[in-house]
Amino acid sequence: MMTAKEPVADEVGRSDLSDLLKNRMTELGLSYRTAADATIDPRNPDAGPLYKRGTLENLLKDRIASAPSEAQCRALHAAFQLPLTAIQRAVAAQYQGYIAEHWNGSERARVLIARIDEMDDESLERLTKLADIALDDKSK
Repeated sequence: MMTAKEPVADEVGRSDLSDLLKNRMTELGLSYRTAADATIDPRNPDAGPLYKRGTLENLLKDRIASAPSEAQCRALHAAFQLPLTAIQRAVAAQYQGYIAEHWNGSERARVLIARIDEMDDESLERLTKLADIALDDKSK
């Protein structure tokens, strides 16, 4: 089981997974308890939920010391209805400092960005809007 501590984002400088899950939880209108109850690994549903409410809340608040396991990534994928690769890449970015990418708000577009850690929130938001515009233009 994961342990809680001070924010990990301060150590690595990233909060990709936490941010991705917080935003998606809001979009889906989930509570911590509802989301935690849905964290079931599709490969091993008999194991039940892999997160308790408090542990999931700590994950979303950047207070988890170690990266989620493969099974926990699959459980987060199922609970938050996100692509598994989005979860895995966010884990790699937050816990190991890898991957320079940013998903738009609807998780339909991914922007690969060189030196993303040098960008402020306003710049990332502008890129997100550009991705949404490009995605909308493609669908016409």
